[in-house]
Amino acid sequence: MKNEVFVGEGMKYIKENYPELYKIIVDLNNEVYTGEALDYKTQKLIAVAITAAAGDERATKKQMSSGMSELGITKDEIFDALKVVLLTSGMPPFVKAVKILNEL
Repeated sequence: MKNEVFVGEGMKYIKENYPELYKIIVDLNNEVYTGEALDYKTQKLIAVAITAAAGDERATKKQMSSGMSELGITKDEIFDALKVVLLTSGMPPFVKAVKILNEL
């Protein structure tokens, strides 16, 4: 995600103890989220769907909340992305993600 906001305590450790590696990760992040062919909002919705499909509740919540606060992504837009999760990854990750969305 932009602005060097990463999910996970491990990134804090890497930033403090391996600053060269952290810089590489930040540079890669900036290269991925360019907004060139796909706008940043669409890329964020893809990130929401990927974390939801993986069943990572913490990352899913972070992706959803940052997308809503930073990009104005609506719950309806997130729900549309989650319907793809239902189709491709099944009911369990879909239901978990919908629960998270409803709690936000």
